[in-house]
Amino acid sequence: MKNIINTVCSAVRSIGRFLLKILKNPKGRLGVILVGIVALAAIFAPYLTPYELDDYDIANGLAKPSAEHLLGTDKNGIDILTQILYGARISLIIGLTTGICVTLLGATLGIVSAYFGKVSAGVILNIINVLLVIPTTPLMMIMSNLSSSYLMMIAVFTLIGWCGTARMVRAQVLSVMNMNYIRAAELAGGSKTYIMFRHIMPAISHLLIMNCALSCAGFMIAEAGLSFIGLGDPSVMSWGKILVAAQESAFSSGLWAWVIAPGVAIFITVFGFMQIGYALEEILNPKIKCRKIKKNGISPEAEAEQIFAEMSDISEEVAIALKEKYHAGAKV
Repeated sequence: MKNIINTVCSAVRSIGRFLLKILKNPKGRLGVILVGIVALAAIFAPYLTPYELDDYDIANGLAKPSAEHLLGTDKNGIDILTQILYGARISLIIGLTTGICVTLLGATLGIVSAYFGKVSAGVILNIINVLLVIPTTPLMMIMSNLSSSYLMMIAVFTLIGWCGTARMVRAQVLSVMNMNYIRAAELAGGSKTYIMFRHIMPAISHLLIMNCALSCAGFMIAEAGLSFIGLGDPSVMSWGKILVAAQESAFSSGLWAWVIAPGVAIFITVFGFMQIGYALEEILNPKIKCRKIKKNGISPEAEAEQIFAEMSDISEEVAIALKEKYHAGAKV
């Protein structure tokens, strides 16, 4: 029990340090603020608006923006701001769920194809080649005839979206497999499954985190686009569905806020996710960090000292040995 508590505490501390690094990065801080605002608005939607999605008021349909309805109403008299607040829930759920599912599935199959022999590699790579040539929109049209729920949309996005992640992970794993600590784990008798989840997955975790953040943004745009062409779930509200309803009568009625507001909401959320992804890339990619050093005019020696000071996942002796080896190479 004590070991479990220590493991959980260590994981919480690691996550906290990682989040602190994101908040210290200007792009990461901006992205967290934007996504956080949208998430809080979605969670506390019932407290931010006095209306509900089923508050029909036909007599007050297509009302202009006013103090009572800040963005106006649609043709059924439903408050547009209420639709946007509640629609954020579906858009965020689809983006986050699909991004996480695609990342986990792609990472697992990418590692399996690289580490578990030629047979698994051949099967998975052939599946990837087949899925990459399948157009998403016609497939969504076919699947929408079977079920128009957003669970089906998430399933189709996951089915097709994992291919790029798997190929990226496979390339990274092929380079990690030759590392000494992987060979040491194999010689110590570790099973392939143990090595995959205990050693290889953490080694590529920085790529997976960054890929997940950027995937969330991409799938939110895809959901809005598919809902706009009528392939979404008609029983729930999303930002894409708001745009579908707006194109019918918003322009003729002069309700520009009906079109601009959901578009701005999509832009802010996607922009926030992308900023988080770029921040993660700057934090976790040493090549970008090196370019940043040269751009800011910081000496490599000073930056190296800072990097060695931040190495909390290795012992002090190993950090000192790495520092000595670095300085010896720098002198040469």
